[in-house]
Amino acid sequence: MPSLPSKSTLIALLVAGAFFMENLDGTVIATALPQMGVSFHRNPVDLNMGMTAYMLMLAVFIPISGWVADRVGARTVFACAIVVFTLSSIFCGVSQGLWSFTAARIVQGIGGAMMVPVGRLVVLRTTEKHNLIHSIAYITWPGLVAPILGPPVGGFITTYASWRWIFFLNVPLGVIALALTFLWIANLREDSVKPFDWIGFALCGTACTTFMYGLELVGREKEAWTTTLSFLGGGVLLGVFAVMHLHRAAAPIIDLSSLKIKTFAVTTYGGSLFRIAISVPPFLLPLMFQVGFGLSAFRSGLLMLALFAGNLGMKTITTPVLRRFGFRSVMVTNGVIVAILIALCAVLSPQTPRIIIIAVLFVNGLARSMQFTSLTTLTYVDIAKPQMSSATSFSSMLVQMAMGMGVAVGAIALRAAALLKRQPPGIPTLGDFHIAFVLVGILAAVAVIDCFTLAPDAGAVVSGHRPAGYTDNAPLKA
Repeated sequence: MPSLPSKSTLIALLVAGAFFMENLDGTVIATALPQMGVSFHRNPVDLNMGMTAYMLMLAVFIPISGWVADRVGARTVFACAIVVFTLSSIFCGVSQGLWSFTAARIVQGIGGAMMVPVGRLVVLRTTEKHNLIHSIAYITWPGLVAPILGPPVGGFITTYASWRWIFFLNVPLGVIALALTFLWIANLREDSVKPFDWIGFALCGTACTTFMYGLELVGREKEAWTTTLSFLGGGVLLGVFAVMHLHRAAAPIIDLSSLKIKTFAVTTYGGSLFRIAISVPPFLLPLMFQVGFGLSAFRSGLLMLALFAGNLGMKTITTPVLRRFGFRSVMVTNGVIVAILIALCAVLSPQTPRIIIIAVLFVNGLARSMQFTSLTTLTYVDIAKPQMSSATSFSSMLVQMAMGMGVAVGAIALRAAALLKRQPPGIPTLGDFHIAFVLVGILAAVAVIDCFTLAPDAGAVVSGHRPAGYTDNAPLKA
């Protein structure tokens, strides 16, 4: 008789379910953008504001969630986050214009921000080191699967019902998640909680918001460059002030000391570039299939299932591959493959046989799944327990920021393609999408450079990989 799942496994599955709901709403509207554009009387590319605002709020409010969880308890924060997320989903569904929709997405993002690091922290605190890969696999698959499953789900709902039902469906899911939260999760909290860094929160939040809005303006049509550059420059300047404050503060909202750990630093710098790159295809592909190929929202979403299948297909062999070759070799080789596969989307056209399109997307899903899981696991392998809470909040903020930037970078790539072709602003052409994918592929290739700096034994305690010269008592040095 098979054994019942352990308590830590049940918690990981619950957190994964919440992450799935949160990640799904990040991209589920990708295939609905043309129809939403009709409802709001807007260019569908301009509606990426709703996607970016959601991701941005996740990034901005994630740092505060760790402090609140330590103060009032993980279960309390997680449950409240589910309530806020569910109620704001209703407001998204009844929105009548772009600005009201964006406002509802902002509130929804705040709710999602309170779920992300708190749920991950609960899983990390209840999982032994040797089981970390398995637990991380549970809570990372939503970040891979939801962005891919979102387009076909959104396309089906949009084609056969209304895009508004995309958000109404969160209500029963939220109710179930809330009930299981009180059943399974203990209200963990810290005995001593450091003072909240309001100055750091204000500086970091303002810097992120200003810079992301500047990126949003770059991807828009007919926007004055002076305004765009002002927001970008202001965001960078505020970011510099934020870093200076975080280095001086006695109890900073973001502890930058984690960046002194090599594995954490690599997954932060190069890893953020990679996450930006892989966040672009789930945004661009459904648009290309509809605007460039002339497919319906549902049919374009169905093609995206090939990416979803690839993501799932890699899960069963991720651990054996990492054990055989180690994090460094896998991330370097696989990172190059991801970059090539993203650029390969530039050869797809309406005349391309569907089986070829499916094959390209499936292999793309395999590669991105391997890289995503490797990055997420390696992030925490060398983090000590006292640093786990701050490192989790910091990493979660960067992940969401990168995913939000991915949507903005996709819009920027389309605008750059139009400028390179010297064509007037308007609905993007198939050629614009092709150029955009090449640009994103180059960005993914640049992200691999940082992986070369890893030691051959990086993450060996988790992967079990033993390179030549490695011993448990005397590991290789970077």
